[in-house]
Amino acid sequence: MMIAIVSVTLLIAFALGRRESIVVAIAVPVTLALTLLVFYMYGYTLNRITLFALIFSIGILVDDAIVVVENIVRHFRMPENRGRALMDVASEAVDEVGNPTILATFAVIAAILPLAFVGGLMGPYMLPIPVGATAAMIFSLLIAFIISPWAALRLLRSHTTGDGGGHSDEHDPAKEGAATRWYRRLMTSLVSSAVKRHQFLLLVLVLLLAAIALLPLKLVTVKMLPFDNKSEFQVVVDMPAGTTLEQTAAATGAIAAYLRTIPEVTDVETYAGTASPYNFNGLVRHYFLRRGCNVADIQVNLTPKHHRKRQSHAIAKAVRPKVHEIAHRYGANAKVAEVPPGPPVLQTLVAEVYGPDDQMRWKIAKQVRDVFESTEGVTDVDWFVEADQKKYELIPDREKAALSGISAEQIAGTIALAVGGGGGDLAHIPEAREDVPIHLQLPLEQRSSLQDILNIQVQGVSGNLVPLGELVQVRDTTQDLSIYHKNLKPVVYVTGDVTGSQESPVYAILKMNRAISKMKTPVGYELKRFSTAAPFDTTRYAMKWDGEWHITYEVFRDMGLAFAAVLVLIYILVVAWFQSFRTPLVIMAPIPLTLVGILPAHWMMGAFFTATSMIGFIAGAGIIVRNSIILVDFIELRRKQGMPLEEAVVDAGAVRFRPMLLTAAAVMVGASVILMDPIFQGLAISLMAGEVASTLLSRMAVPVLYYMSESGKL
Repeated sequence: MMIAIVSVTLLIAFALGRRESIVVAIAVPVTLALTLLVFYMYGYTLNRITLFALIFSIGILVDDAIVVVENIVRHFRMPENRGRALMDVASEAVDEVGNPTILATFAVIAAILPLAFVGGLMGPYMLPIPVGATAAMIFSLLIAFIISPWAALRLLRSHTTGDGGGHSDEHDPAKEGAATRWYRRLMTSLVSSAVKRHQFLLLVLVLLLAAIALLPLKLVTVKMLPFDNKSEFQVVVDMPAGTTLEQTAAATGAIAAYLRTIPEVTDVETYAGTASPYNFNGLVRHYFLRRGCNVADIQVNLTPKHHRKRQSHAIAKAVRPKVHEIAHRYGANAKVAEVPPGPPVLQTLVAEVYGPDDQMRWKIAKQVRDVFESTEGVTDVDWFVEADQKKYELIPDREKAALSGISAEQIAGTIALAVGGGGGDLAHIPEAREDVPIHLQLPLEQRSSLQDILNIQVQGVSGNLVPLGELVQVRDTTQDLSIYHKNLKPVVYVTGDVTGSQESPVYAILKMNRAISKMKTPVGYELKRFSTAAPFDTTRYAMKWDGEWHITYEVFRDMGLAFAAVLVLIYILVVAWFQSFRTPLVIMAPIPLTLVGILPAHWMMGAFFTATSMIGFIAGAGIIVRNSIILVDFIELRRKQGMPLEEAVVDAGAVRFRPMLLTAAAVMVGASVILMDPIFQGLAISLMAGEVASTLLSRMAVPVLYYMSESGKL
């Protein structure tokens, strides 16, 4: 965070000057301190989210101070204000931008605050960002109108008095920068020529459509959250039912031996027959419940992320094929499980099969599992159905047992003691501080087969020993399978993960939907698929997509609704201020133009468009509307001063260029600090690239659209 503060301060110092930068920089620590107070009152701790919320706010909170201070400095340097009282000049300067700045600030708040009402899992996770940014904007507005003018008078007094060397004519093209002179020539040409205006707007539309086309072309993939860079991952091993612990340990050892050869692996821990210690996966995916001779976990620990070039996800992808190859040799099903960065789901891909009959539900689930296995990009396929396991029922022959003086209870107790063991008594050992419990159980080699059990002898009332084989009848059956329920509805889970070039469940589900729609089910009708909610009627067989897809759908749905609320709130605010129904449309037109920068930037950086990217897009929309409000208000101010529409449109864009550019640069510098974070990279990309595109395009699009709207020249 300190890097962001220093970077923004240096940027402002370079653009405005040393004294001006001090005035603007005063707002940063004061606003952040007050925002931290709000976090404290809400009970938030200093964690990854709250710190990133503060970093995210740095680029926004200096905007009010930049606008106010820049306008004060501009008025101080105007020749017509030479010799006037500095207090009067500062008051006029603040009054000129006061109302549009208040409106623009509330527009940013209207853009960010609805994110606080996003439901599902993502809402509470990201709540500190809208809360912190809203508080920072309110405090920065108060500081910009109370502290910044006072500090400007104190620090700029000596710089703007005396010989008048600090004055310049803002309207003299000879004294303007090369970029501003170029802008005036370009805008004059656009405003004066209808053909060039249409060509420019057509170019902007083509760029927007080309950027949006990156989504259906799958050059930019949509995902809930990107893969985090952890220092661990797991390998979950499932052997066929009935496998001995020794066989499971042998398969696990072979996989572990390979994993130890990976350069980034520091150590490997194997857990055969039991679960590994609790971690995020264990709690969310219920791995901690795994018990039995045919299951095993491998905990793989990596070197710290700052000491290796590859991220943990790249390492997991690289080892998966070899792990599957080794597991296949032993007849095992091995799954490489990364520690999820956010969504607490059973697995990345989850298909839930519902229906009234258990046997038919399992048959349909097997067909769905076959689709999983045959779909490119889907790996680690499994389902929550055990393999058929032989079961022997020993039924006492009560007549023979009675002739031998043996009861059915004796037979059951003998088998339970021999196989499962039990407490016999306490051994009183003089050397031991406490009595030692005696546990009675046959050795493993004497209870490993059915014949071993049948050879166990039971003592009758007369002291005679009778083998169990003469007292029971053996019935060969199959072990009952587990039946899972979700919300009281019987269900079968089919799970999988995604790999390959498109590591998002959305695209894998689209592929599998096409295959499942062609699937011939045993029930004679097409399997109905649900994407957002479980079927209400379970008398018919149906399937629902769950896992990361369900979380992704909920998050983007809620954020889409929040964004719709953002647009409505901003429109109402702007209509109330400008008393026009057309002007808000001009002001809000640059919002989609941010996609011209956002989507290509995600493509060039190979990043997913994630929920944090969406947050950056929505927040960037507020910043862009803010700049447009100040620009349009300045155009109308010039018109009230008697300037013709064409000149007012061009002049407002030229005069407001520097504060708009500074705002965009401050947002970019503040966001650049979190650019390398795996989770919040999308937020940084959206803010930075969106600001670049919208600043360059909106600076021309808004004046052109305003001119066309007011002049009626289309």
